[in-house]
Amino acid sequence: MVVESWLARAARARPERAAVGQLAYRALYERARRVAGALPRGARVGLALPPGEDFVVALHGALLAGALIVPIDLRLTAAERPAVDVLLDGALPGTPVAGADVRDEHDLDAPAIVVHTSGSTGAPKAIGLTYGNWLWSALGSAIALGVDPRERWLCALPLSHVGGLSILLRSAIYGTTAIVEERFDTERVLAALRAPDGPTIVSLVPTTLARLLDAGLERPPALRWALLGGAPLPPALLARAAAAGVPVAPTYGLTEACSQVATDGIPLFCTRVRLAGDGEIVVSGPTVSPDAGPELRTGDLGAFDGEGRLHIVGRKADTIVTGGENVAPAEVEAALEAHPAVLEAAVLGLPDPTWGEAVVALVRLRPGADAPTDAELRAHCAARLARFKVPKAYTMIGEPLPRTGSGKLLRRRLPAG
Repeated sequence: MVVESWLARAARARPERAAVGQLAYRALYERARRVAGALPRGARVGLALPPGEDFVVALHGALLAGALIVPIDLRLTAAERPAVDVLLDGALPGTPVAGADVRDEHDLDAPAIVVHTSGSTGAPKAIGLTYGNWLWSALGSAIALGVDPRERWLCALPLSHVGGLSILLRSAIYGTTAIVEERFDTERVLAALRAPDGPTIVSLVPTTLARLLDAGLERPPALRWALLGGAPLPPALLARAAAAGVPVAPTYGLTEACSQVATDGIPLFCTRVRLAGDGEIVVSGPTVSPDAGPELRTGDLGAFDGEGRLHIVGRKADTIVTGGENVAPAEVEAALEAHPAVLEAAVLGLPDPTWGEAVVALVRLRPGADAPTDAELRAHCAARLARFKVPKAYTMIGEPLPRTGSGKLLRRRLPAG
């Protein structure tokens, strides 16, 4: 199925509406067409640009050229970067090539963007996402969150990953505004959220939400939703947000499903979620990449509650087997992070002659907090968890836990306790 290009439609319907920052849709469309006219149609185009207007112009220009886009993490060395035909990493081309083929249409079945996974459990994987994947994801998100015609969606996520990219593409599909930060800066984002005409939606990960709450975020006047994903959401953090009047929409998603799968536990419109016999979450529907479908076995473990809402239990590969019982590290980490002195925690299984694996915890304390004893942490966990889930040993660490750019814990880089 072929549809009018998202940017052409937005420029026609809302020409003076800000698309990104202060750049209006009419101007964005004109600049993107110039870039498109200088690119060979169907080329594999790498985007190695910092977040901002030029990135958005290059993104839409490459889409109008029918290119296959490969966003590149700027932290990668030249040797680590994927191979591309054309690399946009500086000043954008502004002179169209004679006879250039610029089309104001998208074939929904055609591949649009190759996005690399965050690599939280192994080497990043390249996932091809079609125009249809992106469109259905935007429609599903719109039904889940609603769309205000004056929407201003703040993005402080990496644009090399699906969470950040989805904000740019959804905003173009809706004809609304994206506010793009080059990186997450607590004070800048806090100031934006406090403004009367501030963002109506912001995408965060648990770590960045915690930083905002620590900095005093309370009842942001324009905010409809803080979309929170990328890592397990500790219940204590959700309670803090509620007390501060920050409206949180917990979301679960994957690169292979073009970002969101379920928001507040409810699968997105036309997204189907079931549990395999071992509790693994299986996703199907029009947001699932052809590289992963027709059924995407996520590797995540989940459960449905009495209201039919999906809850994430943990990663299948992370499961610790101790004394014949299965333990999900994320559940234990959430219990530890509910302790007032604990800033963050990581739980892993170490070989043990008695238990097979012993549950142990790495704990980083809040600045200025008094260190709890092992016995205090054990009692705290025992009040919230079955006995076999309570860590048998605790190691205090001073450095932040290793995480991906989207906030996921990098378990493969954890010290061995």
